[in-house]
Amino acid sequence: MAFGLNRAEVIGRLGADVTVNHLQSGGRVANLSIATDESYIDKAGGGERIDKTEWHRVVTFQSGLIDMLEKHAKKGRLVYVAGKLQTRKWRKDGEDSDRFSTEILLVPGSRIQFLDVRHEAA
Repeated sequence: MAFGLNRAEVIGRLGADVTVNHLQSGGRVANLSIATDESYIDKAGGGERIDKTEWHRVVTFQSGLIDMLEKHAKKGRLVYVAGKLQTRKWRKDGEDSDRFSTEILLVPGSRIQFLDVRHEAA
């Protein structure tokens, strides 16, 4: 029997509004891009402060979650995401090599929570 834990959690800001695409099967897929920031002091570089941004792809095929994301997932919002890591492999037409993308997949039991308050224009 194999045992393992596949869980990824990030807190960051949405880099763009959610993108929803329609699949040939009739379903939909939602894609999010989340930026996480960190900073540190570069001791070897004379104590200079270094700021680093890491980008994370988030994907879901869940219809109800996609409906909610279309309404609320707007660029700049602070969000918490807990899902599982998945690596996809594909090949573009006319290319000889495979491409890979590792993303956080939101499946039943995953979690997404907005951590800021969105103010609607009246």
